[in-house]
Amino acid sequence: MNTSITSAIGQINHIILGKDRQVRLALACLLAQGHLLIEDIPGVGKTTLAHALARVLGLDYQRIQFTSDLLPADILGAAVFERESGAFRFLPGPIFAQLILADEINRASPKAQSALLEAMEEGQVSIEGETRPLPSPFFVIATQNPIDQVGVFPLPESQLDRFMMRLRLGYPNPAAERDLLAGQDRRELLANLQPVLTPAELAEQQRQVRNVRVSDALLDYLQAIIGASRQNASFMEGLSPRGGLALKHAAQAWAYLAGRDFAQPEDLQVVLPGVVSHRLRPAPGITAGDEAWAVRILLQVPIP
Repeated sequence: MNTSITSAIGQINHIILGKDRQVRLALACLLAQGHLLIEDIPGVGKTTLAHALARVLGLDYQRIQFTSDLLPADILGAAVFERESGAFRFLPGPIFAQLILADEINRASPKAQSALLEAMEEGQVSIEGETRPLPSPFFVIATQNPIDQVGVFPLPESQLDRFMMRLRLGYPNPAAERDLLAGQDRRELLANLQPVLTPAELAEQQRQVRNVRVSDALLDYLQAIIGASRQNASFMEGLSPRGGLALKHAAQAWAYLAGRDFAQPEDLQVVLPGVVSHRLRPAPGITAGDEAWAVRILLQVPIP
């Protein structure tokens, strides 16, 4: 791991206090070229973390505030008729940025949410009968409130599966909260954040992440986890091939952040909660309990 990534982690930890593990997982997700979903109650720093990531990565970004009346055209753009030229001209929406902050994504209707599906999977959007490529790199960082809150729509499984990781921040510990209460305003600190990477440098970091070695033995362990998710009667369905690839790439990114050029079983275990907790649902008649129930089952898979 080079000094740029170390600086990025340090800057974000100066704003998001006491959450080093979550910060590293979020950065690992983006280095692995994945999209990130941050879910928690209001006021714990979801949007602040997303803003901080956008700033330190030095990417062109747009914030989209998702509301119940948001339309797909508000995200993608639309063709407008120009009287002077007598022709239609396409006005691109905020989706045409390198990093999109989809704030409170589950406050929008399923119709508006679906506008992100093609963009997140293929890096392009189809509008007015034409396919338009999105900038590279392209990331979606979405925040959402718990489903039991007022005025939210559940994300469909197809949308959830496109997020490589889902993270929760939780309340800060007492020491971190004391520093937060006594310290400088977070908005002022955000304004002072400096980019540590250019898009070209970020692409090089991502290339190095994909070059992290994954041994045959580790692939055996990964396949055993995937197989356990599909064969266990506690789950409605198992991990998809996309979910298996997400596990592999996230483990490579975590190993890279640890300064290694090879991944090991512990890397898979660290990223497992963030990668699988939003993909696995309890089967009928199964009481899931807390969100870690699926992780506990999969961690029982022996290492080959």
